[in-house]
Amino acid sequence: MNIMSFHRTIKIRLFESFLGSMIGSMIFPFMAIYLSHYFGAKNAGLLLLINVGVGIAINFFGGYFSDQFGRKRIIVFAESLRFLAFFTMMISNSPWFHSPLLTFFMMTANSVCWGLSGPASQAMLMDVSKPEERKTMYSIMYWANNLSIALGGVAGGLLFKHYLFELLVALTCASLLTWVLITFFIDESYKPAPASRVTLGGQAKKMASMYTSVFRDRVFILFVLAGLLVLSMEFQLSNYISIRLAKEMNVQHVFGLSFGGVEMTGFLRTENTVLVVTLALFAAKMAGKWRDRTVLLSSCIVFVAGYAVISYSNNILLLVLAMLFATVAEVLRVPVQQNYMASLPPDHARSSYMAIQGLNFNLAMLICSITVTISAFFPGFLVTCIITGIGLIGILIFFAIAPELDSRTKKVSLEIVKEAK
Repeated sequence: MNIMSFHRTIKIRLFESFLGSMIGSMIFPFMAIYLSHYFGAKNAGLLLLINVGVGIAINFFGGYFSDQFGRKRIIVFAESLRFLAFFTMMISNSPWFHSPLLTFFMMTANSVCWGLSGPASQAMLMDVSKPEERKTMYSIMYWANNLSIALGGVAGGLLFKHYLFELLVALTCASLLTWVLITFFIDESYKPAPASRVTLGGQAKKMASMYTSVFRDRVFILFVLAGLLVLSMEFQLSNYISIRLAKEMNVQHVFGLSFGGVEMTGFLRTENTVLVVTLALFAAKMAGKWRDRTVLLSSCIVFVAGYAVISYSNNILLLVLAMLFATVAEVLRVPVQQNYMASLPPDHARSSYMAIQGLNFNLAMLICSITVTISAFFPGFLVTCIITGIGLIGILIFFAIAPELDSRTKKVSLEIVKEAK
């Protein structure tokens, strides 16, 4: 892929990701409310669990198919299915026809699409980028993703209840535009070697063999595990921390404003979003002043310490300062961590590796769910110790594998230099 094609691919992926994420954030975070309204809270929880489970299962197929048949082919198929799903959701919530059940089925179809296209999209970005470009690329995408989610969340809160049909019209149009851009303006980034026809059973065996080899990559699995444990600290803000603050934090007055636990949680989320959007574009430049290993380890330490304070303190000033340090550490950590990640998978199995890495979100949510459950039986200090201990284990794993991470990253860079010559 030439340099012009590379920049076009990055720009298109950035634009369609920003647009789709922003409009999606106006709708999907609020769909739990929609489902509970029509099916009841208990059934809504079960439906959402099914939705997530389907997405996780399809994620493995998406990674394997992308490595076997090419990135673009899988992404185009997923985007075609996504457009049909969003169009059906739009019709199912129109002034002329209404079907909550069909809406749920289309939500599940969207989860299938994310499972198929997610690993392929991440692998495509690795295919078209060079090691020295990745930190900047990931910083920009991280910034755009957070900005789109923030804008979408605010707009969705204002519009979802009364303008769902109009939001679905916008989402359907954005999906169609995405399909056009990917189909006609992005080149295939990976062409697998021609293979003989394989039966369905043979494909299943190949898929099992592929993922067996991925799980045997000790450094990669430990890297993913460490990232998961550290990431779970951040997810506690929307789970255990928000519940704790709502119960424990009395109303406090600062600069004429009143803050209870709920208001404090909202303020901390806003602070995090504003800081990320403000600082993320400069993250690669800031991180470039130090070795990647130093940035990764030190930022993880500050990040875990910051959220440890947030998980226990009720002091407004301390909470705000802890979030400031934790967010700066997060902004520095993410592009470096993703750059390391991009250097670990072999070319022929990048999507399969990304399928495993893509489970981080769901597994982090699982850890948070367990934390909420045990918080009903243990005092707050002990829960904070457990949460902090999980993060510290992640840091220790990063420390243990850091030399091997640097070695593999250096090896990949040397191979690229040799190929260029």
